[in-house]
Amino acid sequence: MSRRTRSTLARIGLIAALVIGAGYAALPVLWMLSSSFKPNTDIFAYPPQLIPQNFTWDAYAAIFTDPTKVRFFLNSYFVSLSVTVLTLLVAVLAAFAFSRFDFPFKKVLNVVIVSVQAVPPITLLIPYFGLIVFLGVYNTYQGLILTYLVFTLPYAIIMMTGYFNTLPRELDEAVKVDGGSSWTALWRILVPVSVPGLVSVGIYTFMIAWNEYLFALTLTKTPEMRTVPIGIQLLMGQHSYEWNQMMSMSILGCIPILLLFLFFQRYFIGGMTAGAVKN
Repeated sequence: MSRRTRSTLARIGLIAALVIGAGYAALPVLWMLSSSFKPNTDIFAYPPQLIPQNFTWDAYAAIFTDPTKVRFFLNSYFVSLSVTVLTLLVAVLAAFAFSRFDFPFKKVLNVVIVSVQAVPPITLLIPYFGLIVFLGVYNTYQGLILTYLVFTLPYAIIMMTGYFNTLPRELDEAVKVDGGSSWTALWRILVPVSVPGLVSVGIYTFMIAWNEYLFALTLTKTPEMRTVPIGIQLLMGQHSYEWNQMMSMSILGCIPILLLFLFFQRYFIGGMTAGAVKN
């Protein structure tokens, strides 16, 4: 067997393995999509039916016509977008300081930021619950946003600091030569150049806030404050489960993350790899 033939067979084998792996990963999503268009009684039909025989939009109609379920999505969008904007703003300022200035306890603060990432969030549940109640922001947007910021900021600061470190200091010096300040260098030069890093951090932050379940369940109590992950869980009743509505709400919950990756994939990959090599 020639070398070219072996190379062709190896390539075909690799492609086949990738196709099988992609199909295996996509099968649960396809089943979820299929189940969202079935009546609740057909989901557990035997043999299983990937293509619905009794196609129906009832599950989606039940969600869009129910103000409480629509509120789940509005809450998730508001909280996730607020956390993303605040995280990016604070992370940019903190990362600029860590990257461009020397100040007392800089190394200590770096260690603290990294150490926070090593703490399992579930261990902080009870302390945070007591703190949120003490501050009087239980069952409010402010409580959720403040809590999520604690989990998103350390990673965001680390990522943006690494990205700023890859940008030459000559950019800052050029701005100062033209009479600009460090503030001007940050917002007029560094931030526009750092779009890939900002996009990757923003997507990560949005995903954390959008998918978070444990703290959203603990720090809210009324349906008007619940988010999408809690809304899906509420469809699991004591005597029956609304499986088709759970699947349809899950599909709708996946759409924002999917769109973010589709539109910002190029920036996301570039931002994730930035800072991996030290110049």
